[in-house]
Amino acid sequence: MLSLRLARGAHPLVQLRRLLVAAASGGTGFLLLCTLGYAMGHPDASGGSLLRLAWCAIPLAATVYFAVAVARSDPGTKPRTGLSAVGLGPARLTLLSAISTAIACTLGSMLALLFFLHLRGDLSGLPFDGAARDLLAASKPLPLAAALTLLTFVPVAASAASAVVLRPQATKPGGTDAEDELREPSPAPTGLPWGIALLAAGLAVETYASHARGDRGFPMPGGLGGSSSGVLAGWALTALGLALAGPALTYHCGRALQAVRPGAVRLLAGRVLQEEARRIGAPLGVVCAVASGTYAAVALYASAGPELGPLSTLGSVLVVGCAVATLLTAAVEARQARRDTTAALLRLGAPATMLRGAAALRAGALFALFTPLTWAVAELSAIPLIAR
Repeated sequence: MLSLRLARGAHPLVQLRRLLVAAASGGTGFLLLCTLGYAMGHPDASGGSLLRLAWCAIPLAATVYFAVAVARSDPGTKPRTGLSAVGLGPARLTLLSAISTAIACTLGSMLALLFFLHLRGDLSGLPFDGAARDLLAASKPLPLAAALTLLTFVPVAASAASAVVLRPQATKPGGTDAEDELREPSPAPTGLPWGIALLAAGLAVETYASHARGDRGFPMPGGLGGSSSGVLAGWALTALGLALAGPALTYHCGRALQAVRPGAVRLLAGRVLQEEARRIGAPLGVVCAVASGTYAAVALYASAGPELGPLSTLGSVLVVGCAVATLLTAAVEARQARRDTTAALLRLGAPATMLRGAAALRAGALFALFTPLTWAVAELSAIPLIAR
């Protein structure tokens, strides 16, 4: 009940983010149900059904990643003064955050079930009633237990991931004020070597697999057929490498801004980037991976000309939308985290124009770093696919 009261009294932007989580959960749940419909309509094609279920893991992971980002940025579950006295300590707030995430994802899953039943023709009285009878095997009874099991994937995974990420952690005694936070940046993230290694390994595997003989196709649902399993494995390694290297690249971008006798604006922009590297670096790397993968897929479709099905379109929209929404949510969370620092700078007499200039400089530096990187990875990823 308390979780529902906190959700109802939240800011409209917080409610919007929760609705977006519900929408992403509904889209992923609908893809899982469509996989069930394909298995019902093709009982002899168990391999194809397992393949479609495996490809649902990509939008499932994107949805869970977005749900965790929304849970982290939710101000209603942040520790505040006086809450521990009424039994709302860090552990209880983590539980409430996991419950709120589960509620939003369950709402989306139930909407997905209603839409699935409507397209099958089991529910009538609305437009597009039974429009996908053949695709969803409307002639056969729906195994309700299997459908509900598939629909629990997103709520369970999202709430469990939120509980793990937001679990209470030990804090340093004393703390630091805003001035010390800007003069003593946190240490650099350590994922850059692993990220570069995985990126290089992914590109190498993708290039080698594209020229290998005897490699049978690994067809995707929705028209992208004949893709080598090695190419897809290299693609996954490349995406993981970008996600791991993102925080370190963001940190060193902030360090570069402070090089060669920096002024107040460059110093402030660089120190803030270093402090926010772990928070926004990973979403930036994920967006780069999704953008490079989208570019490679567009290049493949333009050269080979396969037909893109509606389910593949829905999955692509979910992955891209969740990646971009996660980055925006991380930016909002970073702004909330430095609110006290910004207020302290304003009290010390820093002009608002300087703060806006530092924000613009941070955005420009990240754009100048990650745009060429994304373009280079996209070109290198697309070359083997086009050459097949």
